[in-house]
Amino acid sequence: MGSIAFFDFDGTITTKDSLGDFIQYAVGKRKYYAGLLFNIPLLASFKLKLTPNYIAKEKLFSFFFKGWEVADFQKLADRYSVEQIDKITRFEAVKKITWHKQQGHKIVVVSASLENWLKSWCLKNDLELIATQLEISDGEITGNFASKNCYSSEKAKRIIKEYNLKEYNCIYAYGDSKGDKEMLDLAHQKFYRCFN
Repeated sequence: MGSIAFFDFDGTITTKDSLGDFIQYAVGKRKYYAGLLFNIPLLASFKLKLTPNYIAKEKLFSFFFKGWEVADFQKLADRYSVEQIDKITRFEAVKKITWHKQQGHKIVVVSASLENWLKSWCLKNDLELIATQLEISDGEITGNFASKNCYSSEKAKRIIKEYNLKEYNCIYAYGDSKGDKEMLDLAHQKFYRCFN
């Protein structure tokens, strides 16, 4: 019987949302902000809670990346993962991850962001990953997600599917938003917007 720690990524491990950061990295700031202007109706609808999180996110992602060759996209995502993510991580989060490693705990990043730009960073840091998956057709990005957006209740469902929680005598969870509630509810020790 060991221990396992689940960490939300955006806003918990990082200081900003990685989706916007990755889009800027991929297309440049000018195209990014032009794309946001074009999508003002969608973003306004999301802010007013008229459009669900997963639909707004999928449509925004599709606007920028639909039709991209997945091989090109993945190369860019891997480069972002290795070169950029460390620039937006929280010192306290990295310190806590290091502590869990020192205790010999299994550590899992559970994120609504796409696994494409998280997996290289997770591999580099010896972390396991549960994240939203991208739909591919004929080597191209369709603009849709292959899995449900890994947010809110979907986080808990994916965790339960991937891990037998009865095998762990202590479960830790770290989150920063209402989208982490169900994941936090699985834990013996839960940390909301804090690490101690």
